[in-house]
Amino acid sequence: MASVDLKFKEFEEAADLLSADQEASTLSVSGSMTPLPRGGGGGGGNGGGEDVQVDLTEDEEGLEESSELLGGQKPTSGFWTFEYYQSFFNVDTEQVLDRVRGSVMPLPGRNFIKHYLRSNPDLYGPFWICVTLVFSVAISGNLSTFLSQMGNPAYHYRPQFHRVTIAAVVIFMYAWLVPLGIWGFLTWRQGAERQIGGYSFLETVCVYGYSLFIYIPTSVLWIIPFEWLRWILILVAMVISGSVLVLTFWPVVCDDTKVTAVATVVTIVILHTLLAVGCKLYFFQTAVHVTTPVPVPQPSHTTLTTMTH
Repeated sequence: MASVDLKFKEFEEAADLLSADQEASTLSVSGSMTPLPRGGGGGGGNGGGEDVQVDLTEDEEGLEESSELLGGQKPTSGFWTFEYYQSFFNVDTEQVLDRVRGSVMPLPGRNFIKHYLRSNPDLYGPFWICVTLVFSVAISGNLSTFLSQMGNPAYHYRPQFHRVTIAAVVIFMYAWLVPLGIWGFLTWRQGAERQIGGYSFLETVCVYGYSLFIYIPTSVLWIIPFEWLRWILILVAMVISGSVLVLTFWPVVCDDTKVTAVATVVTIVILHTLLAVGCKLYFFQTAVHVTTPVPVPQPSHTTLTTMTH
């Protein structure tokens, strides 16, 4: 009872102080306890300075969970899960076709990443473009060799399946390693004295993949056995595809030093040219017919000798 009387006396002293100032209010915070302000206009005694302490720890946790759901925030899945890779293929047919059209019709001042990807890069289009290009180059190369050797009686056709493997290695290495190098270089330059912009690795891979689409119809047309036509087609394809890359990366590197910007763009164009010319020279070689002279049998002369007895 003594302890109860002591607490009651302390409460009465606080109530007397509050009754002297009607507009006064008290707040006390202890740990996870959050006080509520008293109601206005109290008279003294029991109703004037009452402190109410409420534990809101569980309510705050529930509020955070609900705000997280309303905000659409989801925990990032690990790279070993299917959901992690599913986001890279989150595109529809119309988006892919629109990006393909943009890769074959580059316009000055139109950045492929800004106008077509729109912060939603994908791997669906680049993957199937690379796969289709591998088979179109390998198959068209075999047909080109067969057609060019049709008039050669010494030629015996044999399917060259190793060309599929070579085409796959070359094209996929170009579509992944070159963007990796470009992305790494731009990331490094962002940390230099000159602050320049940049793209993510996925955006860089995406623009390189779509830029290769023009080579699919070009490789099919390379079957036509006219060397001058093949070089015209490869020149047109290099200009279209290279323009997509230059118009995309030049706005990023133009803020850097002049030498670095020009060297970066020239490197991109040279690597792109090496891929096109290399595929043309290896898979679409022009057969040269060498006429082998047919040996003419020499007439044999028989000499008869008559012996006299």
